[in-house]
Amino acid sequence: MIKFLLWCILLVLCWPLALAALVLYPVVWLILLPFRILGIAVAGVLELFWVVVTLPVRILKKLA
Repeated sequence: MIKFLLWCILLVLCWPLALAALVLYPVVWLILLPFRILGIAVAGVLELFWVVVTLPVRILKKLA
């Protein structure tokens, strides 16, 4: 809601810039989408690595 209100204020103050932002926002979102997917994949791999590294410690805690 805040983004919409800011866009409305920008529309009143400088309508060409507001229309350019309205058109370019989906393009920028599409360009950045692969980087978000890559970030999710890297976070998953790092989480898996952390679980594998800490597995022996957790097993020893359960045995003790």
